[in-house]
Amino acid sequence: MSAPVSKSPATLHDVAREAGVSLATASRSLNGSTRKVNEAYRQRVVEAAQRLGYTTNLFAQAVAKGSTTTVALLVADIADPYFSSIAAGVIDAANEEGLVVTIAVTGRNAQRELDTVRALRGQRPRVMILAGSRTTGSAFEEQLRGELASFEDTGGKVAFISQDAAPFATVLLDNRGGARDLAVALASLGYRDFAVITGPPEIRTAEERLEGFTAGLAERGIPLPPERIIHADFTRDGGYRGARELLASGAAVDLVFAVNDVMAVGVVSALREAGIVPGAGIGVAGYDDIPTVRDITPALTTVRIPLEDVGRQALQLATGSAHDDAGSAPAPGRTAAIRTETVIRGSTPRR
Repeated sequence: MSAPVSKSPATLHDVAREAGVSLATASRSLNGSTRKVNEAYRQRVVEAAQRLGYTTNLFAQAVAKGSTTTVALLVADIADPYFSSIAAGVIDAANEEGLVVTIAVTGRNAQRELDTVRALRGQRPRVMILAGSRTTGSAFEEQLRGELASFEDTGGKVAFISQDAAPFATVLLDNRGGARDLAVALASLGYRDFAVITGPPEIRTAEERLEGFTAGLAERGIPLPPERIIHADFTRDGGYRGARELLASGAAVDLVFAVNDVMAVGVVSALREAGIVPGAGIGVAGYDDIPTVRDITPALTTVRIPLEDVGRQALQLATGSAHDDAGSAPAPGRTAAIRTETVIRGSTPRR
């Protein structure tokens, strides 16, 4: 008994023949060409492709055009609502431009970030967006910039989210200014004895927020002793362990500022475990305004970043679809500054 003969997949030539159009017309109808095709012809091509089960060869298109319709988004931790909210904004903006988003996780590891960028370059994405804080003194930063510059030299587009990353497009987050405003607002509520649970010293976002918060307290004549600054992982568990360390020290504090919201959630849990009512006993504040902190009890005081807008802006800056107030397209390497807002909630009642 002879083996069954497998049927070869339909080709673009087959689709053109089936639709009764030229190969060029079939290609333009299916491959997103900027040259317009008569709608009747385009519909005939689409129907022929469906009948034959034809699918476009995305890799072949990438080779021909120099890029795919893919956006590569690099995040530290997709389980963190901060990054998932940014991703939602990137995806929303990409849908409007007919692009597809893939997500890679770097785990805040500089070497993994570099290796990921190198691997992604081989897949020819149209855009790479790097979300998350830069690290101070990274041995891989220069190599990363070289890879991204080469990617842009071959037609790709790059955008960063967080600190200024010139000459690349950057959605700039004012970590110092937002934390400074929060400190002033909390001092106005009557708080005087502060502690800060911050991230590892090499994470620039954590250090900028600590610097801004310290500066805001200084404006009100309030010191922040070094022993009340605790470095921990930039995670919920880091906030929990940092709060336990603070409580074990016996420091008399009336407010704990955690430099991001997921850390603040860990602080709230540690306080409850120690028999302290968050807010009523010790106030707690965070930063970012991830969606979940509006629903915990008490609701968390924080600094609001419009995270989905951040993602949208990053994609639009990279593709050149963003416009300023005058309707002009941004210049290459332009930064978009994102405004923050202090949001006072139940976790910091007036003292």
